[in-house]
Amino acid sequence: MATTKKFWFVIGSQELYGDDALAQVKQNAQNITDELNAQAQLPFEIELQTKLAISADVITDIMKEANYRDDILGVITWMHTFSPAKMWIRGTKLLQKPLLHLATQYNNDISWENIDMDYMNLHQSAHGDREYGYINRRLNKKNEIIFGHWKDENVQKQLREWMVVANAYNESFNLKVARFGDNMRNVAVTEGDKIEAQIQYGWTVDYFGIGDLVEYVNQVTDSEVDQLFKSYEDLYDFEYRAYSKDAFNASVKEQIKYEIAIKRFLDEGGYTAFTSNFEDLHGMKQLPGLAVQRLNEQGYGFAGEGDWKTAALDRLLKIAAENEATGFVEDYTYDLRSHQSHILGAHMLEVDPTLADTKPKIVVNPLGIGGKEDPARLVFDGKAGDGVVVTMMDLGTHFKFIVNEITAKQLDEPAPNLPVARVLWDVKPSLEQGVKRWIEEGGGHHTVLSLKLNASQIEILLNMFDSEYTLIN
Repeated sequence: MATTKKFWFVIGSQELYGDDALAQVKQNAQNITDELNAQAQLPFEIELQTKLAISADVITDIMKEANYRDDILGVITWMHTFSPAKMWIRGTKLLQKPLLHLATQYNNDISWENIDMDYMNLHQSAHGDREYGYINRRLNKKNEIIFGHWKDENVQKQLREWMVVANAYNESFNLKVARFGDNMRNVAVTEGDKIEAQIQYGWTVDYFGIGDLVEYVNQVTDSEVDQLFKSYEDLYDFEYRAYSKDAFNASVKEQIKYEIAIKRFLDEGGYTAFTSNFEDLHGMKQLPGLAVQRLNEQGYGFAGEGDWKTAALDRLLKIAAENEATGFVEDYTYDLRSHQSHILGAHMLEVDPTLADTKPKIVVNPLGIGGKEDPARLVFDGKAGDGVVVTMMDLGTHFKFIVNEITAKQLDEPAPNLPVARVLWDVKPSLEQGVKRWIEEGGGHHTVLSLKLNASQIEILLNMFDSEYTLIN
């Protein structure tokens, strides 16, 4: 039976106000917990810790248990009253899960008719927030802070967005990347320190010779291929162009073999991301294209040319985005006209179908590089909307990320000769300033584009890892 993932709700107070006050603190906290779980549409449950955080021993025990329990994704704290922060030092230092300070109070107003000293003692979150915030800053804890009344839609929205990012952070330490072949020769940005990536982000990156995958391809049966081919006929339009039906279908079925084989290989090894390289294809008839796109749609991370950093980043952001409108792309060409300056993002085959706005069609076309048979791929136009593009760099001494806010555009110009999927976007603050800054910072051409995540969520995630980043907006 699967374990239900959840977040602990830890309530800060102290013993000076007496048992009646603490009973009210606990009841108010239970009311908040119940209503948030019932009404806030949270992706994960909040579970109230019934032991109030009123001593260093209690706080330390809570944080230690949160660390070792796999079902606990993080800790949300609320200072209902004043909670002397020296009590929090040991437990907070030990906590290795994401931490959110919910700076709220039970009532959304000041009850002028009822306010007296007892009321002041009980409802003093403004007092407690500052004491607690000071110690987190003193400890250099990369916690997130959400401020506002807990019933407000904007507060609940921020809570939802933080939860999915916190889940991605935890899953990062289970992330495994399979490299089929090595990096593309002579390319700089796809290189990186795999050991440091495992230390900082938890990523395991393993190399496999292409022959290891070919063995799996050769084990795929005709009946498996035929069964999946029938579903392709229902899902996609087939655009034969200059190919005979037999030649076209043979190319598609070759990709189906790759899809089945790669998925089987990944699942058996516990891998959730992978790379391929058109220079490493001995024993394969085509570069995986359609096969990669299909696996992207199922949530696997990917990047081309052996770029394991972007493959892992793709998987990480897919987790945070719940695999919605998020995938690997490559900056290809510019529209430099002053009235509509854009970047065209694509790749030679493997643009992620979660970004598709139009119904994907299957096209077979020569690749032009690699010297293999013409591969099948899905072709579509990308979605419109606000989002981000993110890249990861290894600068030799440390990793750094660049995050650029963008607006993807509706495509209204046909591209009848373009045999790949395409996404078009505006760069913020402008094409000139954004691209110049990206290049100045050393940003690569491989990125992960998300139209589900926002820049704030990316910043929260990178702060959890204590990673350096530049935001271009």
